[in-house]
Amino acid sequence: MGFRVITLSPLSLFCIVLLLALHQVKAAKFHNVSGIKGRKPVLVSGCNWFLGSWVIDPSYPLYDSSSCPFIDAEFDCQKYGRPDKQYLKYAWKPDSCSLPRFDGTDFLNRWKGKKIMFVGDSLSLNMWESLTCMIHASVPNTKTSFLRKESLSTVTFQDYGVTIQLYRTPYLVDIIRENVGRVLTLDSIVAGNAWKGMDMLIFNSWHWWTHTGKSQGWDYIRDGPNLLKNMDRLEAYSKGLTTWAKWVDLNVDPTKTKVFFQGISPTHYQGKEWNQPKKSCSGELAPLSGSTYPAGLPPATTILNTVLKKMQTPVYLLDITLLSQLRKDAHPSAYSGDHAGNDCSHWCLPGLPDTWNQLLYAALTT
Repeated sequence: MGFRVITLSPLSLFCIVLLLALHQVKAAKFHNVSGIKGRKPVLVSGCNWFLGSWVIDPSYPLYDSSSCPFIDAEFDCQKYGRPDKQYLKYAWKPDSCSLPRFDGTDFLNRWKGKKIMFVGDSLSLNMWESLTCMIHASVPNTKTSFLRKESLSTVTFQDYGVTIQLYRTPYLVDIIRENVGRVLTLDSIVAGNAWKGMDMLIFNSWHWWTHTGKSQGWDYIRDGPNLLKNMDRLEAYSKGLTTWAKWVDLNVDPTKTKVFFQGISPTHYQGKEWNQPKKSCSGELAPLSGSTYPAGLPPATTILNTVLKKMQTPVYLLDITLLSQLRKDAHPSAYSGDHAGNDCSHWCLPGLPDTWNQLLYAALTT
């Protein structure tokens, strides 16, 4: 069988070359995030930091918990008896690029004289303590101050004038005391006055929206004029997050303040999520391999993405959910100095939140 030779005009050849070039440009900008249920292709500039896998790195961890003055007992797993150490040695490796090594001195120089604030729940506390420990390990001899007062905790690296604060507010919207008790008020965010004037804000909320019974942080929900004993938690989260988004759009000047959202941190109480129904995080010694989580993403991630897309202010989503889902081994479980029982919600330090802060650093520097 012979071959048919097709002769192209110079114009046709030019058009084909142009189409191929456009296709390559498009492919370079879009990474098709496969294996994540319901996720559309993500537009990124050259790299998707959040799709990859966990690999052993002998240079880890980035600091020693015993030498960091800012770690709470609830996250200090080595101090409270965790016998294994391999969980400390895992580094996140994106599929399409390399994550820059965290440099605490560079971070302080870039943010000299600036104010940084984490706003959210105990997962914000987890990330805030991780960042202060990572920086402290880089400049162990610099002068620091550490102050806690009610909702506000502050670490200052005095030689650089860098203030890193945590404002504890589990729902972002307000809990207001009324005659009936504690009312989660979905359209009120008076607490936001404390967040103004920052150079960087890192928000987070989800963990407490699902709590029921004695651990629930409110007695009633106020949804506009309606006072409710309960409502669908995802609907409540959506309304509360929309109130937060409106506050950011009205009160944050993006030319002066960088805004991040920490992303949804997963739990590992139910082993059926990773096809081991008799297990929880307790006794887990290694991450899941690969870059997929059998149960898919929690529904709160869809709500968060929907709210962020409607905002006028640019907010950088630290899309930590999938990479954290893979780390079933990284929780305090029974090795917490402050949480009785099996803690599969929070994370050991050093540990996973250090990667969250590496991703924050990468976003700030690249």
